[in-house]
Amino acid sequence: MTASPAIDASLLTQAASSADASAEALHLRAAQAGDMAAFEWIVRQHEERLFTFCCRWLRCVEDAREVCQDAFVRAWQALPEFEGRAKLSTWLYQIALNLCRDRAKSRVSRQRDSTTKIDDLEQPLPCPQGTPDANAEWNSEMQKLERGLALLPEKLRTALMLTAMEGLSHEECATVLNCSVRGIEGRIYRARQMLLRWWDEEGQ
Repeated sequence: MTASPAIDASLLTQAASSADASAEALHLRAAQAGDMAAFEWIVRQHEERLFTFCCRWLRCVEDAREVCQDAFVRAWQALPEFEGRAKLSTWLYQIALNLCRDRAKSRVSRQRDSTTKIDDLEQPLPCPQGTPDANAEWNSEMQKLERGLALLPEKLRTALMLTAMEGLSHEECATVLNCSVRGIEGRIYRARQMLLRWWDEEGQ
């Protein structure tokens, strides 16, 4: 009996995911032994998502770029002690989030007039292909979402970003934020309710 295309696609996806995990495990072990080329491979696999997360969290491109670079420096320094209790990506998000928090605290006292804000980017987030009017509307909606997220309490905003935007599971998010899964579920629920109320008020 010939397998259905859907089953074949599922098996291919699982095989690709397993191969990616195996490749990362090999490069991780090499990097922990001091192989810089292996660590550079790890950086290439994660830098885009980590930078996007930092941009969304800090809403400042220059700060996000520096924090992302610092996160990988910290990761390289701490890599020998990484025991693999959490996924490597989860561990990297944890490092980046701590640095984002530190940067947000320190920049309060600094003048940022010359800084490029995330709202000033021509295309702050990936935009689907479409008509100019549709793309303009999509960008407008994304900028509105960014403003709404910025108004949420930090704990609620971060939980929603990590799960809804970065694709982390509730368990992975709980590891990053050092709280229970039930706590994450509560934060996400409250964040969504607050964001929906704000969205509706903005539309009036």
